[in-house]
Amino acid sequence: MIRELFVKELRKLSGVTWDIIVIGGGATGLGVALDSITRGYKTLLLEQSDFGKGTSSRSTKLIHGGVRYLAQGDLQMVMEALYERGLILKNAPHITSNQEFVIPVYSWWDAFFYTVGLKFYDYLSRRLSMGKSYFINRQTILTRLPQLKPNGLKGGVVYHDGQFDDSRMVLALAHSCANKGGIVLNYFKVTALLKNQKGMINGLIAKETVSGDEFYLKAKLVINATGVFADDIARMDNPESKLTIKPSRGVHIVLDRSFLRSDSAILIPKTNDGRVLFTIPWYNVVVVGTTDTPLDVISLEPVAIDREINFILQTAGKYLLKPPLREDILCIYAGLRPLAANPLKTASTKEVSRRHKITLSSSGLLSIFGGKWTTYRLMAEETINRAINAGFLERRKCVTPQFRLTTLPGNASKNRLHIYGDRFYEIQNLINNHPELGIPMDPRLPYTRAEIIWICRNEMALTLEDMLARRTRALFLNARASSEIAPEVASLMAEESGYDIEWQKEQIDSYSQLVKNYI
Repeated sequence: MIRELFVKELRKLSGVTWDIIVIGGGATGLGVALDSITRGYKTLLLEQSDFGKGTSSRSTKLIHGGVRYLAQGDLQMVMEALYERGLILKNAPHITSNQEFVIPVYSWWDAFFYTVGLKFYDYLSRRLSMGKSYFINRQTILTRLPQLKPNGLKGGVVYHDGQFDDSRMVLALAHSCANKGGIVLNYFKVTALLKNQKGMINGLIAKETVSGDEFYLKAKLVINATGVFADDIARMDNPESKLTIKPSRGVHIVLDRSFLRSDSAILIPKTNDGRVLFTIPWYNVVVVGTTDTPLDVISLEPVAIDREINFILQTAGKYLLKPPLREDILCIYAGLRPLAANPLKTASTKEVSRRHKITLSSSGLLSIFGGKWTTYRLMAEETINRAINAGFLERRKCVTPQFRLTTLPGNASKNRLHIYGDRFYEIQNLINNHPELGIPMDPRLPYTRAEIIWICRNEMALTLEDMLARRTRALFLNARASSEIAPEVASLMAEESGYDIEWQKEQIDSYSQLVKNYI
């Protein structure tokens, strides 16, 4: 449907020189593409797999300033992130919300320390504050968090941060790029960079992995926004280029809501590995994490190891009345952080700055790497500004601080379908006309047949995994339940897209193998 139209348009434009081609369809790449498109530059984005397949769909689901970075003294990063947090909540109200956090304290010194620190956090957020922080006594915290162990508890410190659905945010960015006249395509793998006689990059070669067709594409500027794969693209430009990414694996587990029984989240500020641990209500489940494991091997489908899973279970078990066990886990997911650091240094990844870096090679490859979800928009603005200052583009003003990803008002009712933005009514109309399409496909999951049909028509889902992991969050909410609805979802996708029974079998088999990594 929409993807086929984009591919057809790309074939028509084979002789055109794009202002910008962005490689990478995660938060950073799509943010860069949207900034470029809204400034009026002719922009194409290519993603080797699916939008948000990697790091961008595997986050802690937070839009936050970073309490931990405040403790590390990185005030500039915290201030930038708090400002960007406010913009995201204003511009994407359909998939963001204000989340209350409580830090349990077990000494009066900790009560003082965290209260003062979070008052400073409030101050740094200024007019974009989401709510004041304050201390609550032992009785109040146990009322708000009935599943918290009372042993030694003095009270808690309350503060506010933002929460969101990361892969739906990726899709909102992709929709906005397309609506503003850009072309965004998944399953297009860049295989080589093209250069002119002076050795300057002037395009690339990309293979559509669905058909195997190759496309030779010209551009004034190529931007490398491929996250943990940034060094692979850099070495297409210069095989001798030094490594710039120090990857780190972060693991989360998903539990039933009964382990928290609260709308408040818990921040455990001190763990054995020196990180913080979050226990966060998200949709109808609880997300617990994360870990920080340095890696040498990068993959599109990272897998958690037992040591990481056990660390999360044991740490959460120290604080929760009902300690979670391995058999309680609904989903285990792992993501790779593309930390901008020198991998030859021995500093642990938890100490590596989450700040981003922008580099420009001598042959004109502009690369953006590092950073965090919350600052994706700022990263994009700085990347395009760097391109302008380097003479690749004529100067035009950035407009994304005021660019809304939906026309839904910030106080829109929390109808679950509003995660689809201002086109939710199209799904609602499907249900109104065919009420049977509005029944959840499984009692453990919220998703309906109407959503699957609408997504097939509008969101470029090519595989069962695309549908169950990122267009819906079924895999992340309950991996086993998602596997059980997979055959019916495959059938609906096949009917909408004209796939045969062999495609369905292949997709179901492939998804069944994938799910094993999540349970």
